[in-house]
Amino acid sequence: MARMHVMERSEEQQIMDELHAALGRRLAVSSLAPCPVEFTMAFVDMCSTQSCGKCTPCRVGLRTLRHLLSDVLNGSATMDTLTEIERLSRSVYLSADCAIGFEAGAMALRAVKGFHDDFMHHITRRSCGFEQSSLVPCVSGCPAGVDIPGYIALVAAGRNTDAVRLIRKDNPLPLVCGLVCEHPCEINCRRGMIDDPMNIRAIKRYACEHMEGSYMPRMAEGTGKEIAVVGGGPAGLSCAYYLTLMGHHVTILEQRKHLGGMLRYGIPAYRLPREQLDGEIQWILGRGIDVVRETRVTDIAALRDAHDAVYIAIGAHADRKLGLDGEDAEGVASAVDMLRAIGDDETPDFSGQRVCIIGGGNVAMDAARSSVRCGADKVTIVYRRRVADMTAQDEEIGGAEAEGCELLQLNAPVRIETDEAGAVCGLVVQPQVIGAFKGGRPAPRPADASEVTLPCERVIVAIGQAIDSAPFEEGGFQTKHGRFVTKSDASALGFDDVYVGGDCQSGPATVIRAINAGKIAAGNIDNYLGFNHKIELDFDIPPIQFRDVGPCGRSETTLREADERVRDFDEIEVGLSKEEVMQEASRCLHCDHFGYGAFRGGRVFEW
Repeated sequence: MARMHVMERSEEQQIMDELHAALGRRLAVSSLAPCPVEFTMAFVDMCSTQSCGKCTPCRVGLRTLRHLLSDVLNGSATMDTLTEIERLSRSVYLSADCAIGFEAGAMALRAVKGFHDDFMHHITRRSCGFEQSSLVPCVSGCPAGVDIPGYIALVAAGRNTDAVRLIRKDNPLPLVCGLVCEHPCEINCRRGMIDDPMNIRAIKRYACEHMEGSYMPRMAEGTGKEIAVVGGGPAGLSCAYYLTLMGHHVTILEQRKHLGGMLRYGIPAYRLPREQLDGEIQWILGRGIDVVRETRVTDIAALRDAHDAVYIAIGAHADRKLGLDGEDAEGVASAVDMLRAIGDDETPDFSGQRVCIIGGGNVAMDAARSSVRCGADKVTIVYRRRVADMTAQDEEIGGAEAEGCELLQLNAPVRIETDEAGAVCGLVVQPQVIGAFKGGRPAPRPADASEVTLPCERVIVAIGQAIDSAPFEEGGFQTKHGRFVTKSDASALGFDDVYVGGDCQSGPATVIRAINAGKIAAGNIDNYLGFNHKIELDFDIPPIQFRDVGPCGRSETTLREADERVRDFDEIEVGLSKEEVMQEASRCLHCDHFGYGAFRGGRVFEW
């Protein structure tokens, strides 16, 4: 009998484990929940089920709070209800006996304040305050708003060219994003509630690499308007592309030898092959865009006089300093300068040298992995926080480790030591202890331990990028913390005919965010010039039928063997096969047609 009881408990525990796993998967994909009010109510409700019930704030307070939030959702709340929710949340937070209670109260209080407009929309209009398209998590998660379910359906139907055309309605660099996008769309994919999110990036890449033929996008009649785009990175290229489709004539002014911005000078060729990048750029320029290379814009007034509008997208190509003793020594360089040289085919030789990389973002990983390919004997990534706190993508961190880079966490650089000739001979670090949260991440503090010297001949600093805005500030442009200050329509303060976007306006961000900034600026410039063009497509999406989609493993791209790929800058990733991509496309739940995310809007982007 006792043995049967043990077996029953084991089965019960297995069911509980499955429930916990299912709950974890749902929470992992719910950061773009359609309604923050409903999500807050669900969180409070879950916390109330975990309460031991010993203290009144948890036992009574959380249930009462849940009912008040329900009143907001069902349309029976008033402004007094909102006041009561805030009061009760604060009371539970201050008086609960355990973390379950006070954390629930704290989160509810933050939600009431952070989502005040959403609460007000429910109270005053008896409805959620979001657009229908935001109900599709992958579309909402994509900064450019690409119709992801649409192009997945086209790939599944074998219509790869139409899939690329659909992507380019919102993103003119689909192959680039198929190779290097950080794919925020996948984080919130509802497929993750069943097993794993869709491999959206790999499907996009497959469509681009397997087009059935070329095509010409529909272009509006010429308007006679002249627009100058300063900077040929992803933001500038995107803005130029959409303005050209609208019938305007665009000239790109680029400071460097090649177009691409940080796509070329920040992302190594092993992640983004140069022939792939050049091919996509040339396709965009082939729409009729002029380019002037190796020119630095200093006279913005003359540029305005010669054009009907100007778009500034100069990116963030300057480096940040650590402020350490020895930082000016021979052998110290910024990751920005190092990757820029590699982008211009001026690859440094680190043969026989030990290299220390300071930083924990994607740029630091790129610098470290590039150092290995430059012949370094040893590469150490030095980071003052934990590896878990690194801002780099997990696959980039894992790739660096697989290629032989050492990750030295919880060590803060103190100074750079030099030899008698003034060259680098070591990096001195201070061990750290992780502490309380600051700015969303646990902050380190010096440990009660002695400094450590890491012998090295090279130090590469990868702690962020800065914006070279000085020439524009002299021309009257306003900046804050080195970034351009703009109005809500992205026009520069005091300049109705000059627009700004990309990293120089937002600060260093992702490729897809820069692309979206250029697309939005194109629409705003078009409106400023007195037009209202639309980007239209002349084909239909395949009809979608509801299917019972059971659990199915996610198809992953593969990598070349580490000991082989470290010898060159050739592409390291191998895309999906036709069999794999068809299976992956079949996993899509098509939230745009079924369930809470269904919408029936057209696929025309109105600027």
